[in-house]
Amino acid sequence: APASITKIMTMLLVCEAVDAGQISLDDTVTTSPYASSMGGSEIWLEPYETMTVDEMLRATAIASANDAAVALGEHLAGTEAMFADKMNQKAAQLGMESTHFVNACGLDEEGHYTTARDIAVMARELLQHRWITDYTTVWQDTLRGGETELVNTNRLVRFYGGCIGLKTGTTDDAGCCVCAVAERDGMTLIAVILGAPDSDTRFEQTKQLLDYGFSSFMIYQPQQEEVQAQLTPVPVVCGAQTEVLPQIGELPKAVVRRDEAEEIEVAVELVPELQAPVLQGDSIG
Repeated sequence: APASITKIMTMLLVCEAVDAGQISLDDTVTTSPYASSMGGSEIWLEPYETMTVDEMLRATAIASANDAAVALGEHLAGTEAMFADKMNQKAAQLGMESTHFVNACGLDEEGHYTTARDIAVMARELLQHRWITDYTTVWQDTLRGGETELVNTNRLVRFYGGCIGLKTGTTDDAGCCVCAVAERDGMTLIAVILGAPDSDTRFEQTKQLLDYGFSSFMIYQPQQEEVQAQLTPVPVVCGAQTEVLPQIGELPKAVVRRDEAEEIEVAVELVPELQAPVLQGDSIG
């Protein structure tokens, strides 16, 4: 049981719909009586109360509001059940083989489950919509003209350097859970803790995981000079010129163990020859 970490998928589907132009952050969302009845973590939406997609998303991302998450799901798909179908379709598309969603908010329900790995996969996908961090990094905010205070349920956002989200969750079945994302030196790490006995434990274990990741791994990218030194002319058959000189495209990056970085060898493999015509931008090695 993933509890409110479920809302990562809810936010992902909202972000996709916004970026595809299907909905706008300024659109009005009307709260159904069903959505207003969720309980648990909530912003106390009244039946038929309206807010914008932006406001509902803030409530979902920052305060983990169940009522707002369900209202967003209904806005996108008509009913929560139909939204859950969309969630499962996306999960299948992402290769989340050990996941099945039944609701939009993560309240304990038979058949609603996932794994730490699958959560990391959907978190990575959500971060492709980078603007979601405008919501997930907020520590405190308000709604209803300042009447309703939102405080981020993920205290790592405030107390762990580089943390950019992403979602906490707590229910009887799930225990205390968190999916935390942090960035340092151009490297983004995702840590997932499920079933912790209490809130302090989940955050402490998450910090340990992220500390381990940042101290043990790094982003490695070859130096331009290393590659340039290995570039030799490639023969061209039936061309106006007999050879072309390769140019460096975008150099690849890889996450490697820090203690293995010095052992990495950079090798260039070029095609033996090219058939004319050869166009600028062609990949030749």
